[in-house]
Amino acid sequence: MSSADSPRFVSRLTRNTLALILAGGRGSRLKHLTRWRSKPAVPFAGKFRIVDFPLSNCINSGIRRIGVLTQYKAHSLILHIQRGWGFLRGEFGEFVELWPAQQRIESTWYTGTADAVYQNLDIMRNHNPEYVLILAGDHIYKMDYGTMIAHHVESGADMTVACLEVDLETARALGVMGVDDDWRVTRFQEKPDAPEPIPGKPDRALASMGIYVFNRDFLFEQLVRDADTPSSSHDFGKDIIPEVITKYRVAAYPFRDPKTGEQAYWRDVGTVDAFWEANLELIGVTPPFNLYDENWPIWTYQAQLPPAKFIFDDDDRRGMAVDSMVSGGCIMSGSTVRHSLLFSNVRVNSWARVQDAVVLPDVNIGRHSRITRAVIDRGVDLPEGTVIGEDPDEDAKRFYVSEGGVVLVTGEMLGQHVNYVR
Repeated sequence: MSSADSPRFVSRLTRNTLALILAGGRGSRLKHLTRWRSKPAVPFAGKFRIVDFPLSNCINSGIRRIGVLTQYKAHSLILHIQRGWGFLRGEFGEFVELWPAQQRIESTWYTGTADAVYQNLDIMRNHNPEYVLILAGDHIYKMDYGTMIAHHVESGADMTVACLEVDLETARALGVMGVDDDWRVTRFQEKPDAPEPIPGKPDRALASMGIYVFNRDFLFEQLVRDADTPSSSHDFGKDIIPEVITKYRVAAYPFRDPKTGEQAYWRDVGTVDAFWEANLELIGVTPPFNLYDENWPIWTYQAQLPPAKFIFDDDDRRGMAVDSMVSGGCIMSGSTVRHSLLFSNVRVNSWARVQDAVVLPDVNIGRHSRITRAVIDRGVDLPEGTVIGEDPDEDAKRFYVSEGGVVLVTGEMLGQHVNYVR
């Protein structure tokens, strides 16, 4: 039996691994959704936050020592972590720790992904892991990190980079790599204008997922070297990886579904269009991402809310939702919701119609409103008779309209004060 097939070996490796989730990103392409919260704190999939997905992957993989590195407008994220992720037992060496930017080593805030890790070098040394797993805090996917760590050990690599195939347009926003027949990384370019295609696949590129496994001592050496390089931007993709692939063994780990061998689900919900689309994917008959997987649960903090309720059954005033996901605390009061995802505690009032919409928590949609192809941010109170998604020119006067025609509505756009940090 190979080590990759042995649960005991993988479990031993994960117990000796420290995971660091880089959760300080601003996520500016999400526009107003990240004006008062970091991208990892953005709600997703009805009851979760984006950061819950890498955190849940860690827990499900047997990794119970986790540091969450925060920086940009982190209060909402910090509250969520404190409320929902405090169930690990510190006396057993398990934890989810918040590592805010605090100028521990340098006199500056985090200047890049590598610098964020470097500035917490003393904390990592105190935890004394054998391996360090570095994760982006803003992607949606399920992944058993244990098999990746086992692959890293078996390959004899100093560093391993998780990767997947993407189209060339998507690749422009990611790190693009080239590999040899043994999946050793031979080339790496961060966010190239003209991504290098995969041989034989002219419309696809091999891209980094922003997931790295390092041998502890190797990581520490590279962080110190990079910190002492004045010309560096102190970023893993721009500086660390291009530097080490010529001198050390850097392995690529292809992200595949363990059952089918095909490329697994992964989404970067970094734009309003991508965020809207990824949420609505979840309501399909056979969605590409299964939230109902009992073997790989997604953990989160959630308020104690009553079940969703649908009231009135008149021909012109029927509370109903079709081809939709409706979270706890929602009330469909004589209104119709179609092909939409409603987060917790949303109220849709009589004679209102909601279609192709993603509605974040605590939203109230007034009577006779018509909402189509929209994202409604947390806490918005839409007045009676509001019409969104039918006239792009009118929508653009009051709201943000994406390239794909999705209308983003926030409380500020309506002159409302909303508490976004809940």
